[in-house]
Amino acid sequence: MAPPGQLLPLTRSLLPPSVPPFVSGRRRRLPTPVVGRALPPPTWLPRGRLPPANPLSSAPPRRLSRPPCPATARPGASSGGGAEAQAVLAEFMTSERVKVAAMLGLALALCNADRVVMSVAIVPLSQAYGWTPSFAGVVQSSFLWGYLVSPIIGGALVDYYGGKRVMAYGVALWSLATFLSPWAAARSLWLFLATRVLLGMAEGVALPSMNNMVLRWFPRTERSSAVGIAMAGFQLGNTIGLLLSPIIMSRAGIFGPFVIFGLFGFLWVLVWISAISGTPGENAQISAHELDYITRGQKLVKTQAGGERLRKVPPFSKLLSKWPTWALISANAMHSWGYFVILSWMPVYFKTIYHVNLREAAWFSALPWVMMAVLGYVAGVVSDRLIQNGTSITLTRKIMQTIGFVGPGVALLGLNAAKSPVIASAWLTIAVGLKSFGHSGMSNTAGTFAAILGTVGAGFFVDRMGSFRGFLILTSLLYFSSTLFWDIFATGERVDFDGTG
Repeated sequence: MAPPGQLLPLTRSLLPPSVPPFVSGRRRRLPTPVVGRALPPPTWLPRGRLPPANPLSSAPPRRLSRPPCPATARPGASSGGGAEAQAVLAEFMTSERVKVAAMLGLALALCNADRVVMSVAIVPLSQAYGWTPSFAGVVQSSFLWGYLVSPIIGGALVDYYGGKRVMAYGVALWSLATFLSPWAAARSLWLFLATRVLLGMAEGVALPSMNNMVLRWFPRTERSSAVGIAMAGFQLGNTIGLLLSPIIMSRAGIFGPFVIFGLFGFLWVLVWISAISGTPGENAQISAHELDYITRGQKLVKTQAGGERLRKVPPFSKLLSKWPTWALISANAMHSWGYFVILSWMPVYFKTIYHVNLREAAWFSALPWVMMAVLGYVAGVVSDRLIQNGTSITLTRKIMQTIGFVGPGVALLGLNAAKSPVIASAWLTIAVGLKSFGHSGMSNTAGTFAAILGTVGAGFFVDRMGSFRGFLILTSLLYFSSTLFWDIFATGERVDFDGTG
């Protein structure tokens, strides 16, 4: 029989017995219905449709087992119970887009591991070369000199070349800078600082590339979760760097971790360029269901945004005339201040305050970043759920950012009063873990000026005051004030730059 939608042959002898009598042009005797038994469905009905119920049957009419999936549901999702949820989870965990998120997480892990090596190496380097805390702060901030403008340049490169290519070149370049650090240090201090500046310049493209790949590979309802996976790798990079660096240094010297992490970066690039494509449509391994799901999820966003004309970027003076702009600047600055102060100085803090050895200092500093990796993913899921359940974007951002700032502010006061390294590490774990909620509450733009000021300022503060305690109190107060400013003036809605309000 021809498929539904095609004409049957007009020859009577070729008509199947199940075809209704009106098709043949002359009457046929219908089979006698049997009471209590439903007639079998005729073969001429399209697949998926059920015949009318037999009026003589005592059995109730059959219904479809489940309704069709909505346009925005994941492949295999339905209104059923746990079986459908497990199928959705299995599809998600084996999908091509999760592979992209995992590779992005590995790239960001390498990004932070290469960066945090200096937080451990600064202790033996300061002892070997007689560096004061002030100069040690300058050395640690050298990475940020290159990072100052590179995210902006990276964003432009990503828009032009795409996230896949820019990420590959970025990882290759910062791995080269890390790998060459021992050679540069043997030549001169300034050449060594130049490799750190190059590292910062190359790592500036990481977050723009990650955002570009997430935008291309994930529908809007999954983007915070995807960012959570990638940022979990970002924080695990801190843990990996802090845990492994002292071990490698004890076996291969101060610069051993620089060589090892640089080689891992080259290996990542080879896997990235061979296994990951720039868009779902270019991927030969993606299933039709997943491609359709991603495409429809992205089209839905475009449809909802339809009718809105693209506006030109307002003049810089108008940007600075709006309070939401300053709320974003303040939050970004505070995020970077706290993040880089903790990342750069905690090994030195534990060794100075509690007089532990280098390995113990690094390990006490590493534990909090495991919590940040876990809670970073949780924060992404919570942010997604709030928005899916109807919470406004503005309220979602304020909730997440408040948790991400008030939590660390309180925990740093507890850290300041801790009498043992174990208690101090527990408070630091709370501070860093809750800080991860800020990643889902706001755009991830680095306040690099504040990071440089905090990193260098901590060193000068310790030189003048002889203690970290006053600087921790200052950082807590800045967290609280930034939270208040954010909750009053921040918004998730479009800001009117044409009016006077």
